[in-house]
Amino acid sequence: MGTALLLPVDKLKAIPLPVGKTLALTAEEMAAIDAALGKKGSYKEAEAVYTVPLPRNDLKMKIKGEPVPISFGFGGWVSFKKTINGKSAMVMSDTVLQQEEVNPLISAAHANGLEIAAIHNHFFYEEPRIFYMHIHGMGSVAELAKKYADTIRDSKLFPANQPAPAVPPAVTAKENFDLPALDAIVKYSGTVNGPTYKYTVGRADLKIVAMGVEMTANIGLNSWASFAGKTDDAHIAGDIAMLQSEVNSVIKILRSHNLEVVAVHNHMLDDDPHMIFLHYYGRGNALALAKGFRAALDVLGKKEDHSMGRMKM
Repeated sequence: MGTALLLPVDKLKAIPLPVGKTLALTAEEMAAIDAALGKKGSYKEAEAVYTVPLPRNDLKMKIKGEPVPISFGFGGWVSFKKTINGKSAMVMSDTVLQQEEVNPLISAAHANGLEIAAIHNHFFYEEPRIFYMHIHGMGSVAELAKKYADTIRDSKLFPANQPAPAVPPAVTAKENFDLPALDAIVKYSGTVNGPTYKYTVGRADLKIVAMGVEMTANIGLNSWASFAGKTDDAHIAGDIAMLQSEVNSVIKILRSHNLEVVAVHNHMLDDDPHMIFLHYYGRGNALALAKGFRAALDVLGKKEDHSMGRMKM
């Protein structure tokens, strides 16, 4: 495989879908999602994915005792997309949970006919302790919207159970960071979300299908980096979406840039080829941190032999 073609989410319209054109969600289907959750989402036409954000605005997060914004990495989501043949649809969700919320949500998901794909951490040093649960299911869009809404209805995830977002800060990431300098390093444009700046990069070089659904950036197949703080004293946190053969190359390059590897795990079930996700964290000058993220992206799509010492069967 040659160098990976990595495209930011907002530029995916420029490329053809790799596994055939997924049928679009209808206006009626999107309205059914909005009605079930009591909140409007957004539609990415190029990927045929409808996403509703589920941020945990009720939490006051700290890392190593220092407050960080919810948008730094504590905002969950739920997405809906049809299968390639158009006969069914998938719901895929990443939920932000305190430890005591994990098992009640497992029970609620199973009671409503949904499945658990993964449970894991994304951070070290955070207060309170947070875990992330990936929930999925198959069916019609309206059916899945109802099942998912019923699953989270009694939890803090349900939009009606969340406090209103905080008043937007007067000083945003535009003032806190040199965005053109960051973009020049990362070679993509990010998105300002209040005090944070986030890059989201898809794996357009890969054809990933899970349960008949084409997995694309807005339904969870992406690498990302989020910046908080200021240029001279920044936090970075993020995720790298990797083939199994890329895992140790990515770990090696992140550590060489003094970024901490936080977790290595799956997010999806039945994906082919199987994808592994790595979460990382760093603290320091924003431009130096951005170089570490860019270096990890540069590894993707390149082969490196890590078979030394493995038993051959």
